[in-house]
Amino acid sequence: MAAAERDRERWILPGATALVTGGSKGIGHAIVEELAALGARVHTCSRNAAELEECRRRWAEKGGGLLQQVTVSVCDVAVRADREALMATVRDVFGGKLDILVNNAAQVVFKPAVECTGEEYTRIMATNLESCFHLSQLAHPLLRDASLAGGGSVVHISSTAGLLGFRGAVLYSTAKGSKLGGRRARNFTDSAAAGRRAGRGGVRGVVSVHAGGRLRHRPSHLR
Repeated sequence: MAAAERDRERWILPGATALVTGGSKGIGHAIVEELAALGARVHTCSRNAAELEECRRRWAEKGGGLLQQVTVSVCDVAVRADREALMATVRDVFGGKLDILVNNAAQVVFKPAVECTGEEYTRIMATNLESCFHLSQLAHPLLRDASLAGGGSVVHISSTAGLLGFRGAVLYSTAKGSKLGGRRARNFTDSAAAGRRAGRGGVRGVVSVHAGGRLRHRPSHLR
């Protein structure tokens, strides 16, 4: 019984604050609800204002718990100015402190590699990779002052596509593969934590989660 009680206490986050990008649907939506259920105050964002408002309304109607306190704002994480505005909002909402950053927002383009345009490459890399690096930079001062014991945490949502590669989704797979933490890419996930180990006020942990599953809206000729 004592062990079970300790396990329950380990997985609660009363008073913690979290930012989850891309929380209006899919994995991000589930992460928002789980963190709130564990007691965290959560802010999430999406490019789609209508989807965000619908999520906020559903969460408010559920009643009880911190889902009622989830805050939202519109942000296109591919746009640098939007990312800066998002972190300014988070700073105001949470009083200058952040415990958890979840870089989840992502886009995918389904087409053969030879047909991908420069604009599509730039968009996918900005959304799926650059935003993770920049938001982690912007969040560092807030994570450094995290309220949780041991400091703040950063979670990058990667994908098994980065390990295996998905036919017809070369840009998505390339961007996700850059966050897997293996060999050269490992520098991406290790660098923020290195500051703490060196005594420069880094964060407690930076991890990459390799989400699996089936990509939706895949054209029939690429299945």
